[in-house]
Amino acid sequence: MVEYFANPQIKSRLDEIIGKIPFPHVDKDFVKLIVSHGTKTRAIARIYSFPRIHQVAFDLAPRYVIEIISEKFFKLKKEDQDKTLIHELLHIPKTFSGALVPHKCFGRRVVCAKTVEVLFKKLVS
Repeated sequence: MVEYFANPQIKSRLDEIIGKIPFPHVDKDFVKLIVSHGTKTRAIARIYSFPRIHQVAFDLAPRYVIEIISEKFFKLKKEDQDKTLIHELLHIPKTFSGALVPHKCFGRRVVCAKTVEVLFKKLVS
């Protein structure tokens, strides 16, 4: 059975990354972080969007949830954890519309290791 937990320490790190790199288009108040335990996935983390139809139906602003897979994420070094969080943030489009940016967008890689490395250097500098 999958269990979900809040983790204020990782959410705080996520908020720090959002402000420090920066990700000016990301409203940290509408990005939540959940840690899961017991999921059967190869992923280290995943991001979920709040589809436009739900935004309109419930009259809510776009929202995102980043799920951290505890079995994988917490085995990583802090540096790799931060890179994972950066990777997930890259999936949020500049319009903060509730959509997700794919790994390959219009024939070029937007969400990729090279972009993560460039942004990680900004974080640690």
